[in-house]
Amino acid sequence: MDSSFLITSFVTLFVVIDPLGLVPLFIALTRGMAPDHRRAVGLRACVIAAVLLTLFGLFGQKLLDFVGISMPAFRIAGGILLFLTALDMLFERRTQRREGQMPDADHDPSVFPLAMPLIAGPGALAAMILLVGQSGPGLQGTAVVLGLMLAVIALIHVLFLAAGRIERALGRTGTMVITRLLGMLLAALSVQFVIDGIIGTGLVAAA
Repeated sequence: MDSSFLITSFVTLFVVIDPLGLVPLFIALTRGMAPDHRRAVGLRACVIAAVLLTLFGLFGQKLLDFVGISMPAFRIAGGILLFLTALDMLFERRTQRREGQMPDADHDPSVFPLAMPLIAGPGALAAMILLVGQSGPGLQGTAVVLGLMLAVIALIHVLFLAAGRIERALGRTGTMVITRLLGMLLAALSVQFVIDGIIGTGLVAAA
């Protein structure tokens, strides 16, 4: 498989899911919890998100076929959605919206909002369909995309375990800088998705 596809797939999933941006939100959502409880919440959220993303990667295309949506059309729509997500990251609207979803202290946030929509959000679900669709025929490409997704989820779990130390090391300014850099990368990748979708319709020839 082309190494450029592997790099693009990993970067896309990493930027869309935004593991580093999730850390301060995880800390806020689990504030006041005992360490064991916090670890359990983080693990449960990662497992649920991985299952959701796997199911969407495997069966999302069949769902599109059932409702009569072509992959180029979904690629264009997904690119637009990812671009909006990038704008949220660049202008900090996503962080503000996420923080506004903080539940009560005695609430278990592992399913909502951690697993969905923070980890397995609309952008990540769209990215899974797009990447599996680009991986080519056969199970090898699909397995690679799923493996990359699981690697990103595993990284999220590691960051959740080290959330306290990361918070002290980065501070709010460091987190904001990283989020904006990831937003720029996501904006460029989303435009590429739209270009690929337009080319896939046959309306414009590839350069």
